[in-house]
Amino acid sequence: MRYQTHSHIPLTTFFFSMKLDLHLPFLIVAVLFFSTPSISSLETRRLTYIVRVDGDAKASVFPTHTNWYESAVAAAEGETLDVGAGWISGGPLIHTYSSVFYGFSARMTSPAAAALSVAPGIVAVIPEQVRRLDTTRSPQFLGLKSSDSTGLLAETDFGSDLVIGVIDTGIWPERSSFSDRGLGPIPAKWRGTCVAGTDFLTTACNRKLVGARYFSGGYEATSGRMNETTELRSARDTDGHGTHTASIAAGRYVYPASSLGYALGVAAGMAPKARLAVYKVCWAAGCFDSDILAAFDAAVADGVNVVSLSVGGVVVPYYLDAIAVGAFAAAEAGIFVSASAGNGGPGGLTVTNVAPWMTTVGAGSMDRSFPADIRLGNGRVLPGVSVYAGPPLTEGVMYPLIYAGSPGGSAGAGDGYSASLCLEGSLNPSFLKNKIVVCDRGVNSRAAKGEVVRRAGGAGMILSNGVFDGEGLVADCHVLPATAVGATTGDEIRKYIASAANPTATILFRGTRVGVRPAPVVASFSARGPSPQSPEILKPDVIAPGLNILAAWPDGIGPAGIPSDHRKTEFNILSGTSMACPHVSGLAALLQASHPEWSPAAIRSALMTTAYNQDNEGMPILDEATGNVSGVFDAGTGHVDPRRAMDPGLIYDISPTDYINFLCNLNYSTENIKAITRRGADCSGAKRAGHAGNLNYPSFSVLFPGVAGGGKRRQSTHFLRTVTNVGGGAAVYRAEVKAPAGSKVVVEPAELKFRRVGQRLSFLLRVEVETAVAENEEKVKLPSGSAALRSGEIVWKDDRHSVRSPIVVTIQSTV
Repeated sequence: MRYQTHSHIPLTTFFFSMKLDLHLPFLIVAVLFFSTPSISSLETRRLTYIVRVDGDAKASVFPTHTNWYESAVAAAEGETLDVGAGWISGGPLIHTYSSVFYGFSARMTSPAAAALSVAPGIVAVIPEQVRRLDTTRSPQFLGLKSSDSTGLLAETDFGSDLVIGVIDTGIWPERSSFSDRGLGPIPAKWRGTCVAGTDFLTTACNRKLVGARYFSGGYEATSGRMNETTELRSARDTDGHGTHTASIAAGRYVYPASSLGYALGVAAGMAPKARLAVYKVCWAAGCFDSDILAAFDAAVADGVNVVSLSVGGVVVPYYLDAIAVGAFAAAEAGIFVSASAGNGGPGGLTVTNVAPWMTTVGAGSMDRSFPADIRLGNGRVLPGVSVYAGPPLTEGVMYPLIYAGSPGGSAGAGDGYSASLCLEGSLNPSFLKNKIVVCDRGVNSRAAKGEVVRRAGGAGMILSNGVFDGEGLVADCHVLPATAVGATTGDEIRKYIASAANPTATILFRGTRVGVRPAPVVASFSARGPSPQSPEILKPDVIAPGLNILAAWPDGIGPAGIPSDHRKTEFNILSGTSMACPHVSGLAALLQASHPEWSPAAIRSALMTTAYNQDNEGMPILDEATGNVSGVFDAGTGHVDPRRAMDPGLIYDISPTDYINFLCNLNYSTENIKAITRRGADCSGAKRAGHAGNLNYPSFSVLFPGVAGGGKRRQSTHFLRTVTNVGGGAAVYRAEVKAPAGSKVVVEPAELKFRRVGQRLSFLLRVEVETAVAENEEKVKLPSGSAALRSGEIVWKDDRHSVRSPIVVTIQSTV
């Protein structure tokens, strides 16, 4: 950088003197830190910080925002600016941002970050977080058939004018799922580009893959220069996750498609003609916030219609959450953001990506499975699942069966725990050779355990869930004959091993089965609510297929996803909320194509209020982990139903101002709100909606304190909602209410009379409960320190539509 009036002066003097000479505005700063190593180490150790600025605060002396940012960092570091040569001693900026907000990311010491926080024009200084990555039958299971000339696919031309941005690990562009055969020109509004890189030419893009970018600055700033023998400095996928999720959202029709012969059929994404733009942000060490924000910044500028984000992380206040910040800017620009709920289930309070301007997607099963049963020597046949297509176990032979954690199974004396988990180097080959080995889940990957057993000479593996995993089963592409079983089955097998003189078993691989009942069920791993950040907003919002999903897969990575697996397959079967999220992303593109006037909140409302909560046997959707009926914190409003979502009747719309009022009602400061929304907020008077639950969300959630010591108290709250008629003309809707147990629910008015499409009408829903914690209390019994959950629903009905929203009452003991 060159400046005309200064030649060589300390930047601290130069930058802060401008504060006085040029009257730059002051902004109160939010400086927020998560964990604090020792003071001495923080003073010298450089960390990555994301810095939000007031874009209008740039002084005219700086030619560009980048000049200003570099000077600000240098000033905070106490560096000296040689304006003749440019400032380089503090290192370059990692990223600059201009679409989701004005700002930058850079490496700084903790004292420098603190100093920068009080500089003029700085809104927030936030330390970076690192996040982790959380189909042939799913379109048919969801009712999307290519042969249906009147359905959602046909009406929207399969989403051909929409662009889905996938923020993930990149893409393998040569896959048939990304062919542009038969597609029309790239939409004229598209502003993105195809960035060349290692093993990725610009010609890799086409009329299907219209954009490809990669962002590694945050990753390399923290982890050092990437190892380019194992990773590629380009948008090419060397992990598989991004290729898989992209094809779920918008893969073309491909036949035949299978993974090692399993799930044979026609593969297709949700929106087969939608265009794709990929933004690679996830690398060997994870997905770094500064890179994720750079991807959001590019996606908004490029003009995507939908962002699909199968990346999770810890739940923090929204002003500290880079994904929440990026998603708010996207939503404000009219972009629908779908995000995975996380794979931390089945425990409660595990859901992530909970900001109400994102659609949070949990995972359910389909009516397809891959049974691989176990026959024990005592004649018992126990259920398991697997995707294994290598040399089978010898037919008719019963193999010796052992538990890896048994005495003698360990390679080291007394290390039975490591052996029970089949960790690398933990097994005793002389004890396991030619036997079927039972391994416990945990620590290393499921497929990696099979490789450990294979190298130790085992003939096969039974992978047993632990108590926390419950009965949920995930089918993996194993490298040896192997099957997975639930916790109860695992216990039975271990008891058999302990009691039999010569325990034996074999594994019976039964291929692919469809028409499985009941389906769907909530996947055991799917993260559960309530939202740790704002329990007034029900999360997850919905569930979608996420268990054993077939989708495209890159070359160079075996289906087991471990280095020793050199098999090649064009498609692979994976499970996770990462797979559920792009289902909703593709559906959102179809809905946006069908209803271009709908906002992202309107699309989410349509998906939520038309979701179903009964399985294919007509019974309530079950929780795979327990076998019990699932609840609203497991499945949200239910399983998505795209055909009904196309014509929801009524929608609950939300504007950016509504979200700001929501943040006000969370008692966020003006500075916190500006860190999210890029503008100030007036949280006084009538602009406040009363409480955070009054956001115009298509669900109702309230938390009441309980009463200790045998007392009881009547408590109530109310919700204000406004619905918009999108059902095709004049209509009368009447409310049908199923109150949560022990509650009284009143709706005023109980009838909504719409004269025209687009008309908005409001209603009030009041909830009243009588709380108690007494031992003999009949209405609500709560032991000290616990909570009780009750759920009901309100359904607005006319002669064609049913608009359903859950009502959730949580009563929390105060002692």
